Amino acid sequence: MEKLDARIRNHDREIEKMCNFHHQGFVDAITELLKVRADAEKLMGQVTDTNRRLQEAGREVTAQTEEVIRCRIQQRNMATTVEKLQYYAALKTMEQLENVYIPRVSQHRFCQIMAENLPRLREDIKEISMSDLKDFLESIRKHSDKVGETAMRQVGGMTPTPTPPPPVYSLNGRTHTHNDLMMDEDAGEEDEADEEILTAQDLVDFSPVYRCLHIYTVLGDRETFENYYRKQRKKQARLVLQPQANMHETVEGYRRYFNQIVGFFVVEDHILHATRGLVTRAFTDELWNMALSKIIAVLRTHSSYCDDPDLVLELKNLIVIFADTLQGYGFPVNRLFDLLFEVRDQYNETLLKKWALVFRWIFELDNYSPIPVETEEEYKLVVSRFPFHDAEIEKQDFPKKLPMSQSVPQIYTQVKEFIYASLKFSESLHRSSTEIDDMLRKSTNLLLTRTLSSCLQNLIKKPHIGLTELVQIIINTTHLEQACRYLEEFITNITNVSPETVHTTRLYGLSTFKDARHAAEGEIYTKLNQKIDEFIQLADYEWGMAESDGRASGYLMDLINFLRSTFQVFTHLPGKVAQTACMSACKHLSTSLMQMLLDTELKQISMGAIQQFNLDVIQCELFASSEPVPGFQGDTLQLAFIDLRQLLDLFMVWDWSTYLADYGQPTSKYLRVNPATALALLEKMKDTSKKNNIFSGFRKNDRDKQKLIETVVKQLRSLVNGMSS
Repeated sequence: MEKLDARIRNHDREIEKMCNFHHQGFVDAITELLKVRADAEKLMGQVTDTNRRLQEAGREVTAQTEEVIRCRIQQRNMATTVEKLQYYAALKTMEQLENVYIPRVSQHRFCQIMAENLPRLREDIKEISMSDLKDFLESIRKHSDKVGETAMRQVGGMTPTPTPPPPVYSLNGRTHTHNDLMMDEDAGEEDEADEEILTAQDLVDFSPVYRCLHIYTVLGDRETFENYYRKQRKKQARLVLQPQANMHETVEGYRRYFNQIVGFFVVEDHILHATRGLVTRAFTDELWNMALSKIIAVLRTHSSYCDDPDLVLELKNLIVIFADTLQGYGFPVNRLFDLLFEVRDQYNETLLKKWALVFRWIFELDNYSPIPVETEEEYKLVVSRFPFHDAEIEKQDFPKKLPMSQSVPQIYTQVKEFIYASLKFSESLHRSSTEIDDMLRKSTNLLLTRTLSSCLQNLIKKPHIGLTELVQIIINTTHLEQACRYLEEFITNITNVSPETVHTTRLYGLSTFKDARHAAEGEIYTKLNQKIDEFIQLADYEWGMAESDGRASGYLMDLINFLRSTFQVFTHLPGKVAQTACMSACKHLSTSLMQMLLDTELKQISMGAIQQFNLDVIQCELFASSEPVPGFQGDTLQLAFIDLRQLLDLFMVWDWSTYLADYGQPTSKYLRVNPATALALLEKMKDTSKKNNIFSGFRKNDRDKQKLIETVVKQLRSLVNGMSS
């Protein structure tokens, strides 16, 4: 102890020396840190001041930029006006010549020629301007596509706001902000940040329209021009509204279709505002109503062909941008948003088909065994994917097993993924949280009650699914049913709509998994009976044997061993399911053995065969009394074999006097023995011929017994006839 104390004191001194050695360095570091903090605060102040001055300078630049934009707009409009006035000057000159100068010198020949040629010159100007207009109308569809693409890109790149997006074209006297005409700096790279958004006038040369309108107005024929322009644009509208046959195959097909339509109406809206009366609001509204009906019919048809949820989702996004764009120009789009409800149903259908494949794949890969977890990390990974809580299992040491198989957390995760996918469609639809919550719950209900339920039902009916797999499926559905409330909470957390709301739709997962569980239970009973039938078919009784072997048949012992091992697997099932399966198996076994005795193809049975059969039934009764499944009261399970037991006892004891005397009495010892059944079996033991008479060895010495059989047969027939009458 003294040496240990001395060693401790030495270590304490060394520690103290080391601390003293480093103490000064620590103090110096703290002092330096305090200095750095002061410098950092000073630097922060400088940065703040620099940022403020930069913001002030930026405001001036922004104001000047807006002024430059306004100047450019004015410059462009002036150039258009000058170009338009070229023909105006010619017409004015001809008007002066005709009204002022030619009358003064009308006596000259050349003046008369000029006067005669002026109307033809006016017609030439009209033809030239009309030719330019026709060229404009011919190329407008190509330019309209670009105009529509630009307009939709601007709306698509904007952050959604309550107000509709501004038009992409510019007009005289209209005020624009920098953001109206410049691309969002965050939407592209640095070299594209300051790129000016192209307007309708940038992409389309409207001067032929202005010029032709002005010329026809000056010449007093404006109405003719207006009628021609409107007629041609109506024709073009019908052409624009015709979709390509394969439009539904790619999102680009839909995008081109929408671009052309948007471009058409952007051009018409520009003409509406830039000219006075060439087109009217009533005309554009008429065009739009005609187009809207056609668009809805086209989208309804083509979307029905689509089986890819991603493509349907992209179509929905395009429809939203398309509607928001045209709404910004004053066109009513409520019917388009109503159409989105139909597209949403189509989207949900494609999602359900996709998830049906996912569920089938999960079930195909499942091993239908409890999930083994070796470490705490593996356990946490499983419970992070599926809400599993079991106090007893949590107390167990690793490694341990969780009761469900690997498909359960996978199914739960995929249901959540479906909810996320369904939620994507609700974005940008301007719907309330309550409506979104209702849509999510209804689509999830369809997934559970239709898709998942169908996959479970098909799985249960598959031939390769055995009893062990069916037991695991029942356990799995029990855990999935318990997890439904967590799916409810999951949706609530997404939408922030309380589940106590009056109109909140409840999830129907409970009924889905209960139905699947009941189907699995029924399949267990069916497969168990089929397995019993397979063993029964192996029975090979020697019906004419003189005496029994003294031990039960091999096939029956194998059957009992199979049932015993099977019911051990059932310990994980709910009690009533295991009990029902056990009772069903025992009843089916008893019925099958009875049918074997009474088989019409079986003509003779010896007493030795009856004794052998009795040994087999005794083994069945011993199995029933061993309580293969806990929960049965008394000899309830043994009662499944009571009909066989009383029948065999009657023949083994040969107690016909008691049977006939007590027949029909509720206290009869052989109450369960039907006269027809006893008669059928006794007929098989009756002396029918010398060759086949099983009592031939005793005929001389036992004639009384043979007569007794004859007497019993007659009495049994009398009872049977009395029952039938």
